[in-house]
Amino acid sequence: MTVTDFLLPVFVQVGLTFVVLIMMAVTRTRCLSSGEVRSGDIALGEPGWPKKVTQYANAFRNQFELPVLFYAVVAFILITKTGDVLLLTLAWLFVIMRIVHAYIHVTYNNVSHRGGIYGLGAAALIAMWIVFAIKILTGT
Repeated sequence: MTVTDFLLPVFVQVGLTFVVLIMMAVTRTRCLSSGEVRSGDIALGEPGWPKKVTQYANAFRNQFELPVLFYAVVAFILITKTGDVLLLTLAWLFVIMRIVHAYIHVTYNNVSHRGGIYGLGAAALIAMWIVFAIKILTGT
């Protein structure tokens, strides 16, 4: 496995974060420009924003939870040169689940659908850490 093989899902995850950030900014700007929200209404935080803006903000914030552990394990995999097809498959599974999770979050936002996808992504990430730990601890 090459460095590029493992960096590609990282780049896609980072791209997702930027897309959600841009969509959040565009949605906030539209709300302020249209007068739907006044700056005084949101000066102290999220409660003053409409539902759609809050969905984007929550989806953006979520990109700094589990993905941080994803970035860490990929960095460790690259440093230790322990990457293999299983770890790469799990990396892609995690990133695909993050994309689907973010899509659900900012569209129809069904909590049970979102939760199921979140769980699959989390399971892929947990599996990555377990496989990586086994490789390091056993020297395989």
